[in-house]
Amino acid sequence: MADLTQKELSALEEQLNYEKILIVKYHAMATQCSDPQLKTSLEQIAAKHQGHYEKLFSYLN
Repeated sequence: MADLTQKELSALEEQLNYEKILIVKYHAMATQCSDPQLKTSLEQIAAKHQGHYEKLFSYLN
């Protein structure tokens, strides 16, 4: 991994926070949903954001 500047690290941290918020929100909505199709869609969206989070986090390692 190339060395990241402080500005890049701050942007990465901010994006990680956004992704984490989206994961939590979509999981919460899925648990409250009674429509099975909508629940599945919300869980898939949460999983997509989890993938984004993991990919971004990998830049820190």
